[in-house]
Amino acid sequence: MADAKKLFIKTYGCQMNVYDSERMAETLWAQGYVHTDTADDADMILLNTCHIREKAAEKIYSELGKFKGLKAANPNLKIGVAGCVAQAEGAEIIRRQPLVDLVVGPQSYHKLPQMEASVQSGKRALDTDFPEEDKFDHLAKRPKAKRGPTAFLTVQEGCDKFCAFCVVPYTRGAEVSRPADRVFSEAVDLVERGVREITLLGQNVNAYHGHPGGLAGLIWQLSEILDLERIRFTTSHPNDMDDALIEAHGTCDKLMPYLHLPVQSGSDRILKAMNRKHTRDSYFNLVDRIRKARPDLLLSGDFIVGFPGETDQDFSDTLDLVRHVGYGQAYSFKYSARPGTPAAEKDSVDPAVASARLQELQALLTEQQYAAQAAMVGREVKVLFEKKGRREGQLIGKSEYLHAVHAVAPDHMVGKVVRVRIINDMTNSLTGELVV
Repeated sequence: MADAKKLFIKTYGCQMNVYDSERMAETLWAQGYVHTDTADDADMILLNTCHIREKAAEKIYSELGKFKGLKAANPNLKIGVAGCVAQAEGAEIIRRQPLVDLVVGPQSYHKLPQMEASVQSGKRALDTDFPEEDKFDHLAKRPKAKRGPTAFLTVQEGCDKFCAFCVVPYTRGAEVSRPADRVFSEAVDLVERGVREITLLGQNVNAYHGHPGGLAGLIWQLSEILDLERIRFTTSHPNDMDDALIEAHGTCDKLMPYLHLPVQSGSDRILKAMNRKHTRDSYFNLVDRIRKARPDLLLSGDFIVGFPGETDQDFSDTLDLVRHVGYGQAYSFKYSARPGTPAAEKDSVDPAVASARLQELQALLTEQQYAAQAAMVGREVKVLFEKKGRREGQLIGKSEYLHAVHAVAPDHMVGKVVRVRIINDMTNSLTGELVV
């Protein structure tokens, strides 16, 4: 493929964007592109963007400005913006940044071949529609190349919850679930190419309804794939954790004992202002039910501090919830307004106060994370080795609980699930030895 064009994709944000970037790359590979790790020699640069963080659009404009020299040196270089910032900004990106040749939203990237042909003819291309057709029906078939042992698989997109701080309903659209038979076929294809663990993705993944049995039904169907050894899912909403899914955590051997279950705040007053539609007590009750089904489950969560109107007592309630639940891992952020969301119209908390609260919360969450890791020392876990480590003879993988684990092991164990005894805990990982 001496004449192959080179594609560089930079991915921002969540796991769903990682999956989308893979599918966009596969779509363009079918048009004669090959992957490159650097923008310097690319024939097309594609930024797959996220709109969750503060000033996301401005950061993308800044990133685009760095490519001015590359465009001057190679007038044939094509530059595109995809993802949620593309959806939110649309034609404004093309207006503000002349370097950009195409802008495509997250529901329209199956149209990349036509858009790429258009920009090659000298036109600029824009598509941020929410098309009626299912993009997955029009994407290029996935190549049969060997894959690493883990993969993401999008099963649900969009959200109908309309949390007051969130742009997802506006950038990703309403909740849509992929049919179970198509998910199953893609999973089988991934497993045939070497994947042993699949993480099912959705903005609100446990609202999945593409199977008569919901997400639990899909998990049980996927568990029938012989060489698929592990199943995970993310991200969940507390209101969509139904009885069948809770039961699956206790009875499906292939469903891993790790659950990301965002709560955002421990204050009922703030939860109501966020339009979360659950309370702290309902969250406590849910956690109790899940842990009864799977006592060794490691729980992860999301928290926002400094939400408009948050008082010292509201923040104290959040700390109390964290202490009550106990998290093995968590993500915490200082509130930042997203234009167009209801919360953006409200008065913000003093930034210094919000920063101090975030530091206090993160210190508590880090303490819990380290305690969870320390508790693993001396235990046997099952590690799926994913790649070689930096040290000679060392492999790196993930335990059932999503802890990163380092161990001395032969290279042929990459892609295999191996029993490992944990002998030491480090800042963000564990060290183990093979159980023989």
